[in-house]
Order: sequence, then structure tokens, then C-alpha cells
Amino acid sequence: MNKAILNTQIQEFINSNLKTDVSRLLLKGIPFKEVSSKEVIAQIEAKKRSEKKLPTWFKTSNIYYPNKLNIEQTSSEQTAEYKAKLVSGSSIIDLTGGFGVDSYYFAKKIAQVIHCEINDSLSSIVRHNFKALDLLNIQCLNESGTDALKRIDIQFDWIYIDPSRRDDHKKKVFLLSDCTPNIKTFQSLFLKYANNVMIKTSPLLDIKATRNALDYVKELHVIAVNNEVKELLWILERDYKAEFRIKTVNVTKTGNQEFDYKFVDETEINAEYSLPLTYLYEPNVAILKAGAFATVSRALGIAKLHKHSHLYTSGKFIDFPGRQFKIQKNIAFNKKAFAKEKITKANVTTRNFPISVGDIRKKLKIKDGGNLYLFFTTDLNNSKIILICSKA
Repeated sequence: MNKAILNTQIQEFINSNLKTDVSRLLLKGIPFKEVSSKEVIAQIEAKKRSEKKLPTWFKTSNIYYPNKLNIEQTSSEQTAEYKAKLVSGSSIIDLTGGFGVDSYYFAKKIAQVIHCEINDSLSSIVRHNFKALDLLNIQCLNESGTDALKRIDIQFDWIYIDPSRRDDHKKKVFLLSDCTPNIKTFQSLFLKYANNVMIKTSPLLDIKATRNALDYVKELHVIAVNNEVKELLWILERDYKAEFRIKTVNVTKTGNQEFDYKFVDETEINAEYSLPLTYLYEPNVAILKAGAFATVSRALGIAKLHKHSHLYTSGKFIDFPGRQFKIQKNIAFNKKAFAKEKITKANVTTRNFPISVGDIRKKLKIKDGGNLYLFFTTDLNNSKIILICSKA
């Protein structure tokens, strides 16, 4: 960490060049002797990446940014704020602190927060930034989280861990056993020092396999932001033996779409099925990732079009955690039937359909956009159909 980066003139230079092509800056050269061109460019690029993801940091003066990879790997403020709502008590230790976004939001909820980061430079950066952000209840430790846990040797209300999903060659890994630290190896240690453990994992992990690999799992939170799954949050509770629940949330600009259910229910209940009725519903990606296909049908009183289509229908309009449409027409999938509709522009979606969106557009000569929504899918009679819809 080169503290000269924080000099007023250099900070002004960084802020005034956030929209400048960095290749032009490199050619022109950086007019400061205290810092290298590489250091200043790194600050500019990292700050630009933080504008939407980390607006609090972006708007705060004298923030020191780490490299781009650290910004890419850190939680967004939206997901960090959601996590903070799940914890309670007076103490939490963040074993893999990183850039400190999660710790920042935990500190708004919990009196004592410990941030562990093994990288010396990153730990120094985070310590500085917490002061700039006027946070006084976070202690930064420059050491391995598991080592700190053993050394401190006290009980915490919560342990939070976001294991590194990069191997020694900086390539991405996804399995729990390949992450650092190895959750499967250390989960008994975590539950020794805290009654509650929150583990952030890749959204690509298989839910059933991961559930079987962990002990005392109480909840899984599937978090999406603007219909893109960002995180899986596993909540472990010491000696927990009751039923495992999955809670899904899609954070949007207009509010959160939430749906939760008992994991076991999905295998024990049957969905209702129907031909297309008046309204069509497409679940958000958090529900699709969670696999809550039958439980959505049963809980909300809507019918599936087909076992594998994951589209739903009803005669009356309902509030639904996903996209909602009014079906204007249901036609068979063939070129002649579609030509009669004289549709040249529409938004196209496929579900349980053998042809890709791109090929459909070419075959039927449909341009992208407009107010019409076409769903190419399969109904309960295994017929290929086109649902012509408008937003409800």
C-alpha cells in the first residue's frame, strides 16, 4: 500500500480521469513522482468497477482500492446488506475478510466485528478504508481466519466465511473441497467457536450435493440481483436437526421477490398441470436455481404447463416472484400459423423447446424488442406451442 496515492492532488487526478481511456493516460504519462503510472491506473480501474457495485466506497473520499480481482471477488453492497439482516447478537468474525464489504454491513448490526485477511497489503488497505468510512467497531487482523479463531479461543455469536474460489494458479474452482479454506475439513472447528455459521459459496454449486456434504444445515439463501444469481448462503447451526429450508430472494430496483420452502417438500408434493389459461408466469432465477418447481405451484395455486417447462399459468392474476404476462393467443408451432399473426418484432423466450432463440428468429424472421413476448414451449400434451403475450 503506497500511501502517496492518498495525496490530494493524486486523488483529484484519479477522480477527474475515471472516464478517460487508460491507454491514453499510459501514453501521456502520470505527472507524479511519488507513484507509478501502474499504481494510478490500477486505482482508476478499480474505482470505476466500484461505482455501481460499491457506491458507498465510490462516494467516500480517500478510499484506497485494491486490484481489480479483489473488486470482482467482493460481495456487492446489495448482497452484503441482505446478509447483515440474517445475523444477530454481539460478535461476529469474518474469517476471509477480503475488501471488507460484508464486515462493513455486519458492523452496522453487530457491536464487535473481527475482519481477518491473510494478505498483508489488502489487510492494510481495509484498515485504512474503515477509518475513512468512520467505522470504529471493526478489528482488522492480518492472519489466517482459522489461525485467528484458534488463537483468540473465544465463543462468537456468528462466524462468516467466504472461501477463496481460486487455486494456486489463480484459476476458478467451485467444489467446497477445492476452496481455501476447505469447508468440509474445518466445519467442526467453526461450530466449536460459534453457534451460527454463514458460508458463502459459488452459485454454480449443486444444492443437493452441497447439502449432503455439510453438517447441521438450517437454511440456504439463494440470492439473485436483477435476476442474476450471485450467491448461495448456507446457514449452519450447532446441533441443528430440524428440517432444512431454502429461501430465495431476487433483489430488484422495485423491491425484493421472495419465496421459501422446505427442501423435502419438493420431492413429496406434486405440481398441478394445465393447458395455458389467462396468465403466464416465469419464475425468477433464484427460484429456478433452488429447484422449487412443484412447491411454487402448490404454494401459489398455479399450474405448470409441463413437467420440464417451468412455466406456470392461472385463470386469475396473482402476485408472483418473477415475470408476469397476459396470454393473448396460444398457437401451434408452425411457420404457417405464425405467419398469420404478422409479427415481425418481439421478445423471444424458450422453455423446454428443441430450437434455440437465435434459430427461431432466423426461421420466423423476428426482430428483437417491442411490447410483445413470445414463449416457445411444450404443453402438457407434449405439443410444441407459441404463447403470444403482453406484460401483465
